[in-house]
Amino acid sequence: MLFQFVTFNLKKRLFPATVSIAFSAFEIKPQILSNIFLLGLLGFVLLMFAIAKVCYAADPQPYIVTLESTTNTQLDKLLADASTLISLQKSAEVGPFALLARAKQDQERFVMAMQSLGYYQGKAVLHIASHTLDDPELFDYLSSSAADPPVPVTASFQLGPQFHLRQIRIAGEVEQSIVDVIKLKTGDKAIAEEVLAVRTRLLNALLEQGYALAKVDEPVATLSLESAELDILFKVDSGPKVKLGHIAIVGLKNTDESFVRERLLVSTGQAFKSSDIETARKDLNELGIFSAVRVSSGQQLDQQGQVPLNFDVAERPLHSANMGAAYSTDLGGSLSSAWLRRNLFGHAEQLSLSAALTQLGGNSTTGLGYKVGAAFSKPDFLVRDQALQIGLDALQQNFTAYNETALLAHTMLNRKLSQHWQGGYGIAAEQAQISQENIQRDYTLLSLPLTLKYDSSNNLLDPTQGSIASAALTPTYSMGGSHQPFVLLQVSASTYLELGEPGRRVLALRGLLGDSAGASQFDLPPDKRFYAGGSATVRGYKYQSVGPKFADSVPQGGTAIAAASVELRQRIMDDYGVVVFADAGQVSVNALPFSNRWQMGAGVGARYYTSFGPIRLDVAVPVNPVPGSGSFEVYIGLGQAF
Repeated sequence: MLFQFVTFNLKKRLFPATVSIAFSAFEIKPQILSNIFLLGLLGFVLLMFAIAKVCYAADPQPYIVTLESTTNTQLDKLLADASTLISLQKSAEVGPFALLARAKQDQERFVMAMQSLGYYQGKAVLHIASHTLDDPELFDYLSSSAADPPVPVTASFQLGPQFHLRQIRIAGEVEQSIVDVIKLKTGDKAIAEEVLAVRTRLLNALLEQGYALAKVDEPVATLSLESAELDILFKVDSGPKVKLGHIAIVGLKNTDESFVRERLLVSTGQAFKSSDIETARKDLNELGIFSAVRVSSGQQLDQQGQVPLNFDVAERPLHSANMGAAYSTDLGGSLSSAWLRRNLFGHAEQLSLSAALTQLGGNSTTGLGYKVGAAFSKPDFLVRDQALQIGLDALQQNFTAYNETALLAHTMLNRKLSQHWQGGYGIAAEQAQISQENIQRDYTLLSLPLTLKYDSSNNLLDPTQGSIASAALTPTYSMGGSHQPFVLLQVSASTYLELGEPGRRVLALRGLLGDSAGASQFDLPPDKRFYAGGSATVRGYKYQSVGPKFADSVPQGGTAIAAASVELRQRIMDDYGVVVFADAGQVSVNALPFSNRWQMGAGVGARYYTSFGPIRLDVAVPVNPVPGSGSFEVYIGLGQAF
């Protein structure tokens, strides 16, 4: 027996009914024709009224569904997911006639679900009360049934044997490396999803080996009822191995085509390889100036026997503007806005202007703050994968620990080292006026920051897998006064582990270490010292409140820091989530990390998942509070805490 091998599809299927009416033509007098037309129209209206009365006048018939267990957990879940009786029970009430139709539809869907797991002789038997679906008395029973109690609907299943694979063949000449991707073998269970996945693997393997015109038909299955086995045949037409021909770039408006071509990771004459083409597509997309990059190969070879390639790009708008807001009980509220100009000179350059009003209230602030800035970036500066970044910022910060007014400028070269690694180096200057404990000092600093970052996470605002690690070494020299030169070192890392269903439950871990050399605690400018407390280190404590303090409880800041966090994120339904977390941290003076008392905070949070990222609400309390730490802290923002 031959049949089409398909997986079970949970999408609803519609069965439209059609009605045809035939007429024969003969001669009729106009007056008679007019009367017939009026009578026909009246009859049609009465007929439609009668149909509407039958279809819609019936009261909804409540019901309760019971699916008997098959002892196969995977199949039981698939049957429950397949049932429209279950999925529509509360959202779409039905009358007796529609209930019967829904039950018959489920009967077909149950059979398809059983077949998708290899039970090709499986049967589903449904009863409404004690009636089978083909019982002629069932409709009358439903029409006369009361709404309470609900009508019981039960489904039982006769699985029969689970079929296994017997023979797996390929029709067509292919290399052994292509055959090896099949992975299925004689004796395996005949799971439709796994069989169909072989077709995809075969096609991908052929495209990876250079067979750009390869075709793999849907598998043909031969069913043996006597032995409960399946023979599977894959028909393959590999075609010739080819090289890339002309590469077209379509959709460019404001971008210089020569820039895009120079950046392309594939070229004419190169051997066709699907993974290389996909890497080139992703690389273009990462420029940030395209909203979409699609790539397709020609359906036939050119005169040189090569396959043409087409990159179809959609450019993002040249300008964009955004606004943001955040709030925490320690830092108060903040309002920010930014304006971005993309593709400034046609080579993916970007210019952004930003402004923010900060410290709107808060128990760790002493007044309003602000930050305004401009940033320019140019990709592929001097060499490929090296970006030039120039920034200029003016800011004012009024914290309990210190008050600062500063002008900062930096020039950095950031280089992509591999898929996940990137490094940076540059020069930065700072002119600052900082007061702490009523002592005001001016600082003119010149630094040479060195950075290294690893990022394999899957999402910027809501990572669920992968890791992020960074290290920053910042030698700094004072241009005036008697301040000592110093070096700051900071290392941080976070990792994300999925527990169970992807993206639904995530264990997130974070760690931070920082140290300084060359200057003592008070030789370091107050804004360069290490502080803990707040959403970035130890939640539950006021911002910068963990660590050494002056006699009046004002934070001093230290020369070393250590902090760690653990967070369990559980998604609920589609748009909501809950979080439990614990943080710990300490700040040391003139000593290495881990040498001072650890402060711990713990809390819970809620998440609302939007299309652009989760909105975060965290509430934390100090576990071992210190004087002035407060009883709790609240944090509201966009994206996960880390």
